[in-house]
Amino acid sequence: MAPSLREQNPPTDGGEDDRPIRVAIVDDQAMVRQGFGALLDAQTDMTVVGSVGDGSDAVDLVRRTHPDVILMDIRMPRMNGLDATRAVKAMPGLGHPRIIILTTFDADEYVFSALRAGASGFLLKDATAEDLVSAVRIVAAGEALLAPSVTSRLIADYASRPRAPRRTEVLSPLTEREIEVMKLVATGQSNAEIAGVLFLAEQTVKTHVSRILGKLGLRDRTQIVVVAYESGLVSPAG
Repeated sequence: MAPSLREQNPPTDGGEDDRPIRVAIVDDQAMVRQGFGALLDAQTDMTVVGSVGDGSDAVDLVRRTHPDVILMDIRMPRMNGLDATRAVKAMPGLGHPRIIILTTFDADEYVFSALRAGASGFLLKDATAEDLVSAVRIVAAGEALLAPSVTSRLIADYASRPRAPRRTEVLSPLTEREIEVMKLVATGQSNAEIAGVLFLAEQTVKTHVSRILGKLGLRDRTQIVVVAYESGLVSPAG
């Protein structure tokens, strides 16, 4: 039996480098909350600060506990994960907690919108324990959760739907090298992988990614992927 999750007080102003990753879980299924919570609480570098079953309760939980990472179900009764993601990202003074959307993939059509709203990626609900723990660490470290086998399929599916003509002018501030980097980010490749493809130092790739974010006014790598597809830089066919 999984232990009940307890809310914990927000962190003090101590050294943040050594403190555990603070995780909040938002899902309307109690078994999911308990199972994920027990697994993450058992990690030496993580602590679950609370769990709730509705998006509207999530906003209050985040305000009180200041998590670093939120596992957010997308389908909930009163406020869904999309609206909750928007609400959390609009809250001032929280240091922008990172959000992982929990989804069953084929059934959820709101995931792309959640990425646009500021989520850092998504995870399938039937992911392995190892994948879940890894996902929290990846997102907490500031990376986007962009597995090519899943995320690119989702965004490509969205991008292939009929909609307004693509606008390539949004990419005009970027250099040719930054556009090359952006294309590779959009396929879900890490900085190390991009460095290998372009024969660059990994730190140079990080600098290019930072410049892309700044020039285009984006939050993180996930939004780079969104813009890459919406602008037509990357097509559903690859």
